[in-house]
Formats: sequence, structure tokens, C-alpha cells
Amino acid sequence: MDAPPAVTPALPYNRQIALLKTNDIPLHFYRYLTDRVGRKWHWVNVLRLDDEELAAGIHREDREISVLYLDGAPAGFFDVKPQLPDEVELAYFGMMEHATGQGLGRWFLGAAISACWALGPKRVTVQTCTLDHPAALPLYQKLGFKPVAQKKEIVRPMPFAERSASVMRP
Repeated sequence: MDAPPAVTPALPYNRQIALLKTNDIPLHFYRYLTDRVGRKWHWVNVLRLDDEELAAGIHREDREISVLYLDGAPAGFFDVKPQLPDEVELAYFGMMEHATGQGLGRWFLGAAISACWALGPKRVTVQTCTLDHPAALPLYQKLGFKPVAQKKEIVRPMPFAERSASVMRP
């Protein structure tokens, strides 16, 4: 995306929604969010990081992580990661299963895109894949992203025991 969208999607009405930017998010909470949002989609890279690697990435001064709450409970998150001086990546974006299909996704993605553009880049990027929610790519495109590349990767599924050990570490 080379320019901010002309219109930001409206906040859904008659819903108890909060979007809170985190400060020094606890590692266990970030892992929980990543696991709950990305379990069906094989988001395992973050879960395989040790505490030092994860903290070095998400506790950077320029990293911006926001959590979506629906009816008082966590329902999703996005993670904005400046890449180059002129580029910001929407590194992670997603909602938990209980929040999908309720008309929140367009507004939530609009909020994430606004957070990216607020950092003043010339370009905002996001990566998606065929393993992500089937509505992800069409929604990204509706809000202004254009496909620029495609590559093949190998998914290393995370066995339940490894997932448990990651999410439940002390």
C-alpha cells in the first residue's frame, strides 16, 4: 500500500469494543494472543522463539502492539513493525474465532492500517498466505493493499506438546 486509504471503515455500533495499545506486553500474553488468533493458521514462528528473542522483537521502542477486546475479553490483536525508514509492516493481524463473522474485521483492519500510517511511512506492507483465513487477502485488497510477490514456503506444524510448552512456559 503506497498511500493511506481515502476512507476508514466505521466503528461497528451496538457492540462493546475496545482497542488498547500495549506497553511492554508480557511475553506470555503475546504468546497467548498469537496462539489463539493463529492456531488454525499455523502461526508458530513466534511460539518457537525463546524469551530473549521474543522480548528483543516485541519490546523494541518502535514496535506497536494493540489488543482488540470484545465484551471485555481479548478478541484479537495487531502488531505494527517499522521495517525501513520509509516502510512499516503490519506484522501480525487477526481475530479470535469468537469474534469473526460479526462485522468487526473491516473496522479492525482499518484501525491497524491507520496505526501503520500514523508512523509516517511511504509504504505499508502486510504478508499473508494461503493458510490464513480465506477472507484475509480479499479484505486486505478491499482496503487498499496490492499483491506484489508470491513465494512457496514449508510449514512445520507444531505438535500439541510443543505448543503447550511454549504457551504455558513459566
